[in-house]
Amino acid sequence: MSRYDVTALGELLIDFTENGTSGQGNPILEANPGGAPCNVLAMLCRLGHQSAFIGKVGNDMFGAQLEQAVREVGIHTSGLKKDQAVHTTLAFVHTQPDGDREFSFYRNPGADMMLSETDLDEELIKDSRIFHFGTLSMTHETCRKATYKAIALAEEAGAVCSFDPNLREPLWESLEQAKEQVAYGMAHCQILKISDNEIQWFTGEQDFDAGIRKLQQEYNIPLILLSMGKEGSRAYTKDACVQQSGFVQEHTIETTGAGDTFCACILHYVLEHGWREYTQEELKEMLAFANAAASIITTRKGALRVMPQKEEVEKFLTSVS
Repeated sequence: MSRYDVTALGELLIDFTENGTSGQGNPILEANPGGAPCNVLAMLCRLGHQSAFIGKVGNDMFGAQLEQAVREVGIHTSGLKKDQAVHTTLAFVHTQPDGDREFSFYRNPGADMMLSETDLDEELIKDSRIFHFGTLSMTHETCRKATYKAIALAEEAGAVCSFDPNLREPLWESLEQAKEQVAYGMAHCQILKISDNEIQWFTGEQDFDAGIRKLQQEYNIPLILLSMGKEGSRAYTKDACVQQSGFVQEHTIETTGAGDTFCACILHYVLEHGWREYTQEELKEMLAFANAAASIITTRKGALRVMPQKEEVEKFLTSVS
């Protein structure tokens, strides 16, 4: 038996989010723990799974804050390294009136980019049922090599590889480079979570189904999940396409962490039911739970520390059925 249900590799950073205005009329910013991989792991911990993180922060006040936050939610931190020379990565998040976000990154360099092959805890990766990764750890050569090595270790160990491109355009030298790395991730995953704008960008197809078909023809990905914001989500396998409507909340504050919460719930379903080909009914059940959890997180500020409990998601599903 593997010791960890899911190990994730990637960025751990501070999201400075707007939280009101000072008496002088200046925006007040709150330093929230952020980074997609740990958001995914935090939700998995809420759902009762053992999770571990591999990444790098600076040896500074923000690095210490992040380590404490990650431990607090139950994520194992033996794979978290500290860089003595480079500061923790910072992101400034501007929430637009519709709840969407714009990011400004302070990462030139940032500690998460400094994760190297020698920093990897190989046993951690080999001792996991699922290995989850994104593309922010592929933007620069040092962390890219570490990511490639970690993927190879996970594949050798027989772990299921889960990939969320999580495109952040400002962090790439060019979008062509971003496309190359997304393609690498797609060639090395069994579970792909991709957003509506990412599938259109990557495939050039405006129609989602056409875009997914293109991916299926080029890459052998058994399970593809498409997130479509308030429109809901779709699951694609070799033989099936299932759509589940979104649950729109009247008290939505922001969309931070919604995609990560959704992704975690998909991995939870796989862990609970075993990795295999699912029926259309099972895919619908999987998506309904994931959509419900994602909708709950949009009513809260931040993500990592405020993930919903399993009972809360189930209660919500009962209330809307």
